[in-house]
Amino acid sequence: MGGESTTRTAPRGAGTGLTRGAGKLGERLSGIAVGLGIVLFLGGFAWGAVAYRPYTVPTSSMAPTIAAGDRVLAQRVDGAEVRRGDVVVFDDTSWVTNASLVKRVVAVGGDTVACCTDGKLTVDGKPIEEPYLPAGSAAEVTGFATVKVPAGRLFLLGDERQGSLDSTAHLTDAASGTVARDAVKARVDAVVWPLEGMLQRPTGFASLGSLSTPGPLRVIVALIVVGAVLVLGGGAYGPLAKLFGRRGAARSGTEALGAR
Repeated sequence: MGGESTTRTAPRGAGTGLTRGAGKLGERLSGIAVGLGIVLFLGGFAWGAVAYRPYTVPTSSMAPTIAAGDRVLAQRVDGAEVRRGDVVVFDDTSWVTNASLVKRVVAVGGDTVACCTDGKLTVDGKPIEEPYLPAGSAAEVTGFATVKVPAGRLFLLGDERQGSLDSTAHLTDAASGTVARDAVKARVDAVVWPLEGMLQRPTGFASLGSLSTPGPLRVIVALIVVGAVLVLGGGAYGPLAKLFGRRGAARSGTEALGAR
């Protein structure tokens, strides 16, 4: 009658279709996310394995850029792609046998390199800013006479000039300490252990010509990270949906009892 109140309850099963539809859509999206994540994750690793090689640097000749024992990733490149300022991995049996060396390219074929003028290395008469050298150190300990780098060859120095057995230690060789471009196996992009990241671009050589374009390492890492997030996020959807579904059902049941 007039003073009575009624409680309307939804018929059993109302909204179930919408809930099930949303659940199926969520499952599909979760499966897509997991599948895409696996593709990106594995694709990133595969790309990295093809494009890069890991090396452990045994000496401190590249300190402080690369310390003894550091683990680096070096992009596989052809020697023709090497530019001034690159840190490269190369083999030269006239320097050492059965070992790969890591040094910095400071001059390429056709360049004239010398040291020192006002304490700086010069290439084609231009003084080179080298911020990667150890703080307070000179560009060379004793200096060296002018070297004209032959075509197709490279002049290489360690960043720790005092202890590096580099081109300056082989100036009396027939090639004046230079190394053939085709001896280069890879170009170092990053120090990964300890995790110091990408090497700084050698901007001091920019006035002499173009610098190398950074390799795809950042893109590869991004693919791996995004893939991992998608796999974890998609895989977590099912358990989370069930958990929240049970909580929602329990809450609805409690509300229904309270309304009676």
